[in-house]
Amino acid sequence: MSDCCDVCIIGSGAGGGPIALALAQAGYDVVVIDKGPWLSEGDFFKDEIAAGRRNAYIPSLREQPHTVETETAEGKWQVRPTHNSGWNFHNGSCVGGSTNFMSGFFHRLKPFDFKLLSTFGPIKDANVVDWPISYEDFEGYYDKVEREVGVSGRAVAHTFAEPRSSNDFPYPPTLEHPLAHWIDKACSKLGLNSVPTPRAILSTPRGNRSSCSYNGYCGGFGCATGAKGSSRASLLMRAVETGHCQIRPNCMASRLESDHLGKVVGVKYFDESGNLKSISARRYVLACQAIETARLLLLSTGPRHPHGLGNLNRLVGKNLLFAGGGASFGIFKYADFPAKEAEELRVFGPFINRTVEDYYVLEKDDKGASQKGGIIDFIFRSTAAIARASQLIEGDNGLVWGRELKAKLYSHFHEGVYVKVEAFSDWLPTNNCFVALDPQVKDKWGLPVARVRVGLHKHNLTIGWHLAKKGAEILEHLGAKQVQFFASGSPPTNLQAGTCRFGDDPATSVLDKDCRMHEARDVYVSDGSFMPTGGSAPYTWTIYANAFRIADAIIADLGQR
Repeated sequence: MSDCCDVCIIGSGAGGGPIALALAQAGYDVVVIDKGPWLSEGDFFKDEIAAGRRNAYIPSLREQPHTVETETAEGKWQVRPTHNSGWNFHNGSCVGGSTNFMSGFFHRLKPFDFKLLSTFGPIKDANVVDWPISYEDFEGYYDKVEREVGVSGRAVAHTFAEPRSSNDFPYPPTLEHPLAHWIDKACSKLGLNSVPTPRAILSTPRGNRSSCSYNGYCGGFGCATGAKGSSRASLLMRAVETGHCQIRPNCMASRLESDHLGKVVGVKYFDESGNLKSISARRYVLACQAIETARLLLLSTGPRHPHGLGNLNRLVGKNLLFAGGGASFGIFKYADFPAKEAEELRVFGPFINRTVEDYYVLEKDDKGASQKGGIIDFIFRSTAAIARASQLIEGDNGLVWGRELKAKLYSHFHEGVYVKVEAFSDWLPTNNCFVALDPQVKDKWGLPVARVRVGLHKHNLTIGWHLAKKGAEILEHLGAKQVQFFASGSPPTNLQAGTCRFGDDPATSVLDKDCRMHEARDVYVSDGSFMPTGGSAPYTWTIYANAFRIADAIIADLGQR
């Protein structure tokens, strides 16, 4: 195994896969290091016990914990390790990372998401800034992801539709559940635009990848057909086929080493047997997800980097982003609908694939200023039967047993279908949401773990409640019963960004506009860490697109082979 290469990539998810493919196709020798195993379609079973109850695809939280800081009612911060706190920031420890387990909801950011501060103005106690690039700089890479990863959908005109360089998606929409057309009609009556949801799931086969099998198990589960646009299935396998990309699974990067001039000279990592190895490269790319990338940089101290690599301005780990928003849900009871409609509700397999974007900008407040809102997606409640059943064991008077429990279970699973609205809005960056190294807790390799403070800006909840209520109103209009809606201050741990924001000024950013470190010019960061603000959508499509953009910058930096 070679100990040197042109480019070493640490992490193989949405930030690593595009760079591995683009550089390998350009003839550069690439080595991808990932701490998880190299799995294939045959390893992904629709097994809720393995995937959901025993966390088969993520590390043991006793061997690889984080610690999490949460605020008490008294305004103090308490710290707990994740193995006994209910928190888990690992999102798929295997080649391809969390893209193996995503739902594949792919939304572009809007042009004004790149200029959030200029468009909507400052928000007190939020570190909102404009991006150093524009949507026009980015659009071609969104388009490239559609083709390279495989995005299915249908482009339609609506108020907040983004400019596109191609007329439509390269793959037709995945099959739509009859409820999609119910939502179209209801939204039309309400004066809203119901638009098809783009999905990073193949509706038709491509190469060695099959199309979707519509078995109801998607988000949170690996794809057994290769239809889901994971980094592994759509990009890394093609990179390996070029002969210029080598993947080293089960290898844990421990630090980047730098010399007395500050130049990075190699990566230290533990191999599968626990032996400490080293690899050197002309350029290094970090793509470990926002929390672990920040941790690796903070661990990588050196003569010119006493506080961690590229951290002289103390911004590495700061401005951690998750996703804001809320949710609403209700049940469509078969008995409440005519026979034909009840039969449509019973259809199992196809996605709803409907999104409402009319609330992406909210009406002006009492000062005449518009506010940034978000989107709402319609999905079915998870098919994970154990998780759903577990939520039914408590009643008004404590635990439910015997016939009463059996009756609740029968009603829940047989009398109707549950529909959920997921609302996405900006998670505002603040001084109280960041990553640092824990001074006491270490992982199985003896490395300090990441301590994650999850401070919340109250504006997140305001917008989340608003969007969730709007989703609930649509569900009620459709005929759903027992409709509830809520917003939560707890972040969705599978959506991480920030920690190494990019910008033009080295005093206020970690990376330049090409996501190259200001203080370590041979290092790039290509996961969601670069994002100063997150927009009102899942991050994956934007991370994929930015990684292709960085790949072009690295090729220009090294010179085309």
